Amino acid sequence: MKIISTTLLLLLTFATAFAQSEKQVKWTFEAKKISADTYEVQMVASVGGNYHIYSQNAGDGPLPTKFDFTKNPLVTLNGKVKENGAMVKKFEEAFKSDVRYFEKTVTFVQLVKVKGKAKTNVSGKVEFMVCNDRECLPPSTVNFKVAVGG
Repeated sequence: MKIISTTLLLLLTFATAFAQSEKQVKWTFEAKKISADTYEVQMVASVGGNYHIYSQNAGDGPLPTKFDFTKNPLVTLNGKVKENGAMVKKFEEAFKSDVRYFEKTVTFVQLVKVKGKAKTNVSGKVEFMVCNDRECLPPSTVNFKVAVGG
């Protein structure tokens, strides 16, 4: 019985820890039409407390922010995801390297082209990690879906 109690406590602790990164970052997703068939899919990370979120090119050590788009035959991705925000480049002792990150807020932008006049969605997931000067929280993944076209 003691082993079962200990195992359950450990599982609860790990589950709580893995949910922490997601609590420190609030994501919003929207599409802005910029021409007849082209949209900017904007993925905004608002980072809470004294945490920061890593760039897609974070450097050696931390998990970079990564976007994985679900294939959609009605949508073509145009280029790579761009980052708009005040990037900090700093040597972090924990990783023994220079890293790149954003504090408070960053907007990630993916240009997409919609084929024809169809209404569809751009969907996928974003994987990210947040740290502060004392700790890094376990990575989190957030799914998203944004309407485009029509």
